[in-house]
Amino acid sequence: MKMIVASDIHGYETCCVKLIEAFKRERAERILLLGDLIDGNQKVADILNVISDSVLCVRGNCDHESDQEMLDFPIMAYYCLLFVGGKVIFATHGHKYGMSNPPKADILLQGHTHVPMWTKFNGGMIYANPGSVSFPRDGSKRGYITLQEWGMQWKTLDGEIFDELRFSCNS
Repeated sequence: MKMIVASDIHGYETCCVKLIEAFKRERAERILLLGDLIDGNQKVADILNVISDSVLCVRGNCDHESDQEMLDFPIMAYYCLLFVGGKVIFATHGHKYGMSNPPKADILLQGHTHVPMWTKFNGGMIYANPGSVSFPRDGSKRGYITLQEWGMQWKTLDGEIFDELRFSCNS
């Protein structure tokens, strides 16, 4: 299964459209959104609702009940657990859970910081952040992660690969 992981759209229509284009270009089965989606923007909600059957989502610190009313998929859970390629994945936005209180999982996916990165910590657990779709920080580019059984790739919204992590039997 191929999944796109993205975070921090913050109601930015142009970038949301580019993310949906990337989802289609990647031929991903699912898109996992790590919070801070629409910031009350109905147009962005409408763009995301087109692919609502493919969306998994967690709540960010800027997601509110009024945003939920505009969307056709649930956004109010602070985390979700996924199983991909034999890996247990804990997905969250990052303002409630994170590296300071890590869950029992193989991979911690988190948004919130707007900075793409990955590192191993806590005895080999992988921390991965897709950065921001709309407002990247620390000189990074707007982007997302593709997640597959073999590993992850960090890509710009235009699809350019700028980092990759391959899973091994020991990671």
